[in-house]
Amino acid sequence: MGKLNRSTGIVYSTDPNYTPEQENETVTQDRQDFRVHLDRRRGGKIVTIVRGFVGQQQVLSALGKTLKQQCGVGGTVKDNEILIQGNVRDKVISLLTQKGHIAKPSGG
Repeated sequence: MGKLNRSTGIVYSTDPNYTPEQENETVTQDRQDFRVHLDRRRGGKIVTIVRGFVGQQQVLSALGKTLKQQCGVGGTVKDNEILIQGNVRDKVISLLTQKGHIAKPSGG
């Protein structure tokens, strides 16, 4: 099963020259609309999850690295989400809005 391209609704294309528009366009900072969640993992550990990124994987990885450094904690970037160790939701929202993104708390 292929990935859903949200802008066109295309899941799979048989055209060998097809490239998703999402990867070809550069997304400006003001178009990024992040939702910042808290999640409880194994052993009662809290993880801050940043969702809603649209763009290239390299840009997401760089943003994740910056957020982890600014918060002084570890984490990872996978499945188009930034996972940051600990309950640092307020700090992450503050950092993202300082960079010009839209960031809102979501979930519990």
